[in-house]
Amino acid sequence: MHLREHGAAQALSLAEGRLAALAWGDAQAPTWLALHGWLDNAASYSRLAPWLAPALGIRIVALDFRGHGHSAHAPRGTDYALWDYCHDVLDALDALGLDSAPLLGHSMGAAVAGLVAATFAERVETLTLIDGLGALNTPAEATGDQLRKGLLAHRRSASRRPRYADIERAVAARVAGGVTSLDTATAYPLVERNTQECAEGGVEVRTDARLLKPSLVRFTPEQVLALLGAISAPVLLVEGERGILGERRWACQARDAVPHLTRHVVPGGHHLHLEPEAVAAVGETIRVHWEALARGTKHERTHHPG
Repeated sequence: MHLREHGAAQALSLAEGRLAALAWGDAQAPTWLALHGWLDNAASYSRLAPWLAPALGIRIVALDFRGHGHSAHAPRGTDYALWDYCHDVLDALDALGLDSAPLLGHSMGAAVAGLVAATFAERVETLTLIDGLGALNTPAEATGDQLRKGLLAHRRSASRRPRYADIERAVAARVAGGVTSLDTATAYPLVERNTQECAEGGVEVRTDARLLKPSLVRFTPEQVLALLGAISAPVLLVEGERGILGERRWACQARDAVPHLTRHVVPGGHHLHLEPEAVAAVGETIRVHWEALARGTKHERTHHPG
């Protein structure tokens, strides 16, 4: 494992240089491993981690998943299936010398954290999930359509990685083209880490263009619910009032499937842990919950704002 200073965080190189990460907090403190969302990177935690690490007396190591941020791209001819990211988590735990650790996950990172917790319970102490629960899924009867769509996309040549005149224009493109609503202040840390300067001027996106291709295969809804039901670790789910879960039928089913889940809904959107005006409430919710649990204080299964 190699590391160097990177602003307020330490930049780490893990798994023989395949994975990059950022770390906040005392290196001797108990370590939480943080997992970001699709097309994001370790800078997703650049506002929450500096708040949370001293508040809980912990170290937070945020990964760049394969193909994201400063991590290596997946080898040619391979895919970015959701379960492949589980190897990144297990490799990072091994590289950090951790038999087990609490996992902190946002969006896709929350889904990956859930997969690891369901299949390697001995390596996951607790789960803190931010506006994400369970994997994207496809009904069994639509498997053929999903596979066809994925195969066609993977057979097409990869598009050239986008280039922009400057970081500001790259940020504007992310804000305009995001799958979920994102403002400039929230997007900036993500785009800054996901871009690199070009020799001829401007910036180029680091992210592997293959990440934009549809999945060849997804879990079925029944498989996702079964995996959620297999999670034995205590789970804290922090949702944004304007997030992607809410009272949607699937979100309710997913929450009901998890045996030991506490839910809090706080102001903010999908990236509430990175939104400047929302991050403190997210951090305080996480701090209060896990400190109370450590003291043995009981929590209700769900909590709604107001």
